[in-house]
Amino acid sequence: MWILFAAGSAFFAGITSILAKCGIKETDSDVATAIRTFVVLIFSWLMVFIVGSQNTINEISGNTLVFLILSGIATGASWLCYFKALQLGDINKVVPIDKSSTVLTIILAFILLGEPIGIYKATGVIAIGIGTYMMIERKETSENTENSKSWIIYAFLSAIFASLTSILGKIGISEIESNLGTAIRTVVVLIMAWLIVFIKGKGKEIHKIKAKELIFIILSGFATGGSWLCYYRALQDGQASIVVPIDKLSILVSIAFSYFVFKEKLSKKAFAGLVLITAGTLVMLVK
Repeated sequence: MWILFAAGSAFFAGITSILAKCGIKETDSDVATAIRTFVVLIFSWLMVFIVGSQNTINEISGNTLVFLILSGIATGASWLCYFKALQLGDINKVVPIDKSSTVLTIILAFILLGEPIGIYKATGVIAIGIGTYMMIERKETSENTENSKSWIIYAFLSAIFASLTSILGKIGISEIESNLGTAIRTVVVLIMAWLIVFIKGKGKEIHKIKAKELIFIILSGFATGGSWLCYYRALQDGQASIVVPIDKLSILVSIAFSYFVFKEKLSKKAFAGLVLITAGTLVMLVK
């Protein structure tokens, strides 16, 4: 049964980007991120009460809280960059770059935390790195040249901040229950997202959101929450060494849906890159 929950986690994570893309065609990506974070916050605290870790809040040390806040800031920055990249670029190009955060996380964990990199993990890192490079292609478009290039910058920033999230989060949840740590980080993300909206003077954009796009934004938040709930249940009953790679294969779901929903097609080179990313992810199963 836990295999089904792991697959469910990958599915919901995969459709998150599709639903978000549908919700930010005309809606500002910063505003959309702030709104969907409300939904994610509900799910994150739901998991806290499911496992009963809310009673341990008073036991959180100052040092742990600092790292959780820093991790939350990194998460917020990653989400803001990711949805901006989705708004400007194609899903089948943005998602692979974002998923390359796995590579950056492994490298940072080696440098900062001293975690070893074995032959299989190294092979997976190289395959994912090469595969991601092969999937980055110039987007043929008649849109503004600056916009057609800036999605790459936002996508890479998303990956970098996601990697920092993992490292800071690992330190932050070393002394507390992981779901409680995630919920606290999400509070920070919510505050950060809305601060960005009002600092940039985008508060007026909220009233301009079309009902259809608002629905998709909310659904993307539900998809993220659904992914987290399935992921937790899979980890609770199954083997983490199998659950994690299955969850990372959400890239296949995103690209499949991008083909059917947005008619985004992969070139032969990009498809080969996708195969390498998938193989690199799977090879990390080997210990």
